[in-house]
Amino acid sequence: MADITAAMVKALRDETGLGMMECKKALTEHDGDVEKAKDALRAKGLATAEKRSARDTKEGVVLIESSDGQATMVEVVCETDFCARNEEFQAMAKDVLAIAAKGDEGEVAATDEINDRVQTTLAMIGENMSFSRGVKICAETIGTYAHHNGKVGVLVGVNGQLDEETLSGLCMHIAFADPIGITGDDVPEDLVAKEKQIALAQAIESGKNEEIAEKMVVGKMRKFIASKALVEQAYVRDDKKQVKEILGDATIKAFARFAI
Repeated sequence: MADITAAMVKALRDETGLGMMECKKALTEHDGDVEKAKDALRAKGLATAEKRSARDTKEGVVLIESSDGQATMVEVVCETDFCARNEEFQAMAKDVLAIAAKGDEGEVAATDEINDRVQTTLAMIGENMSFSRGVKICAETIGTYAHHNGKVGVLVGVNGQLDEETLSGLCMHIAFADPIGITGDDVPEDLVAKEKQIALAQAIESGKNEEIAEKMVVGKMRKFIASKALVEQAYVRDDKKQVKEILGDATIKAFARFAI
């Protein structure tokens, strides 16, 4: 039987983040073999988290990294705000962001490297967590917004130039107005059809005949689409203007908004 020293237990605890007694027990069961003890502790953590996999992940963080001409944003979720503020969870989320930033433009997939990094922290903390989504945008001009609570983030890519104040205002607008697409054509057809059915039913229920109801629906749908299309929305800093009026000669290539 190997001599399990306090230094060995502490070193294993520092590496895994698990309790002293758990670390000592794992070392004892594996005759002081540190690597086997780590594997056993990781397996135990994964098994514990597996039992919790059905639990809701309503907390987490949204992180952003940007450089010239590109920006990446990821959302990593967990069960509790206590976990979201945990140093190990935060470090893992930053590593996931770094991995995502090395990828191609567009939606970020949950790669094996990302999943393995999440699983390592999951085993350490034992709470249900996962990489939720990510996106990378490349454009001539890049704007970002991160809310102070770390739970809302925005990226926007612009073809052309915008001054810093306008770019900042555009990002804040997206954060608060929550558009679905850039133009009306980008608003999903199924959502438009559903809203049209509701509007028509409401008009008929109010006692209007079908012809008048149809005309009322046309107006309502025009307003609905404008409320969901970024360039058609009333600008949050000046509701007398639409977003497209603040852009000048610039155009919006892509945007993304994540909110926990």
